[in-house]
Amino acid sequence: MPTNHFLRVRPHACACLLLIAMVMASTGFAQAPAAVTHLGTVKTVTPNSLTITPDSGGEATVQLDAATKLVAIAPGEKDLSKAVALQPSDLQSGDRVRVRSRLQDDGKSLVAVSVIAIKQTDLAARRQREMQEWQRGVGGLVKSVDVSTRTVTISSLSAAAKDIKVVLLPNATLRRYAPGSIRFDEAKTSTLDEIHPGDQLRARGSRAADGTEFTAQEIVTGAFRNLSGVLSAVDPAAGTLTFQDLATKKTVSVAVNKDSQLKKVPEMLAQRLAQRVKGAASPGQADATQRPQMARPPSAEGGPRSGNGGGDLQQLLARLPSAGIADLQKGDAVLIVATQESASTKPTVITLLSGVEPILTASPNGGSASLLTPWTLSSAPEAAQ
Repeated sequence: MPTNHFLRVRPHACACLLLIAMVMASTGFAQAPAAVTHLGTVKTVTPNSLTITPDSGGEATVQLDAATKLVAIAPGEKDLSKAVALQPSDLQSGDRVRVRSRLQDDGKSLVAVSVIAIKQTDLAARRQREMQEWQRGVGGLVKSVDVSTRTVTISSLSAAAKDIKVVLLPNATLRRYAPGSIRFDEAKTSTLDEIHPGDQLRARGSRAADGTEFTAQEIVTGAFRNLSGVLSAVDPAAGTLTFQDLATKKTVSVAVNKDSQLKKVPEMLAQRLAQRVKGAASPGQADATQRPQMARPPSAEGGPRSGNGGGDLQQLLARLPSAGIADLQKGDAVLIVATQESASTKPTVITLLSGVEPILTASPNGGSASLLTPWTLSSAPEAAQ
């Protein structure tokens, strides 16, 4: 009897609920306006509106009113209690912002509830500091990875030319080059499990006094091809170079694009590097190709050598004159770091050194290709806010 009674009154209860919902909607008790969040870069700003370019693409304009809360934080800062109040006039094109807005009744207009900004000048200053830290860091080829101790052993690119244990801090950031990408700022969040012997690694942090250990705040890794040879064909129109790789004796065709870094090595510097390559071989070894660690690069021309043996070819490359693919000719000797090729794409040049005939003569089997490091430090990745 109770069950049948429940079945008889349920339709009436449903009708009452529907009526209550309709009343709530008509009296302003409907669902709160939808919240919208944008993370992006300021394009334009007026006293009453803000137009941004979201990281997800497109463009978004939000209205600013007296209730909008505008604050600025330092790059990397997570504690909003340290934020500083802003006025709309303090925002500029290029500033990074996180904007929380509410959707108006028309379903189209957005009014900003809060704007958290990172000033582009602060970002530029941080990038400069980080670039210097990367340059003072270490780089080399991975020899082994110990996940349990969060340690990666590398053959160093430093002037000391010895193995270094890179110990990752508990909160260290790990990034890895995206497959086929040559842009440092496109490196993705990674894990120790993705690092393998033979990968190239670069770290920033602090070095132990004896130079054998490095505590890393951040590392970036990638799998790249080290190539060397004498150009047999140069096609500026197609953006391709062809040569026989000295290590594999196979013909290789590589692509050159706008992000490729091409440098010309002065003759005297090439001779000095050649001497380093010859000196890198251990007693009883023919040349550096039989040795896993990289040849010792000199300090940058005109620059001080680090007391800890720091300073690698990245600093040197920044001082070398740039070249274009049209400056290369058949018969030029080159050292190249390139992306791995895929079934559909050629390897893409990250860094190329020409004018390296003395270096190839010193290491005729291609081991000198490991002199190069792929990183373009001027485009260090930005931390997500």
